Amino acid sequence: MQPAASGIPRELRREIQHDDSAEMRLRRAIVASSLVDIGSMAIISMFQTGMIRHLPDPPLESFHSDKVNSSSTAYGYGMPDGPVTLGMHAANLALAAAGPPERARERPWLTLLAAGFAGSQAAVAAKYLFHQMPEVDRAWCGYCITDALAHFATFALTLPEAAKALESLGRERRGH
Repeated sequence: MQPAASGIPRELRREIQHDDSAEMRLRRAIVASSLVDIGSMAIISMFQTGMIRHLPDPPLESFHSDKVNSSSTAYGYGMPDGPVTLGMHAANLALAAAGPPERARERPWLTLLAAGFAGSQAAVAAKYLFHQMPEVDRAWCGYCITDALAHFATFALTLPEAAKALESLGRERRGH
């Protein structure tokens, strides 16, 4: 038997599922981006932990996902980076789902946390995409490119709400 739903979870559920504001559409896009990349990182995680032996690549000589995902950098955290990255996307998804539609005003810290977290991931993804693969690994990984693009998209999608949160904090500080 499930406990009776109190008014707060019921109201939050209604707001999250039915609000059609720009902020909620952006948060849903973060959820979608995160889910797509969780799938990509699940495949890499399966390879890095030995569940599968080969990652298929496009028929281009410069693509070698096995090499990229078996590199020293890919295991530099003391574990494979696939599960770490998968967890980051899961956290982005949770942060996008957290709070009411008006969280930029009601809980600006949550909005700013989501943007800061996504921004730090986008910075790491940029280093990987623009330095690690072309300069160090000298090989490309389609799954990793998908991952980097998902990190960039997630960060970009957090920015409008973060700007509103900063605006709200500024008004609060000025006493308005």
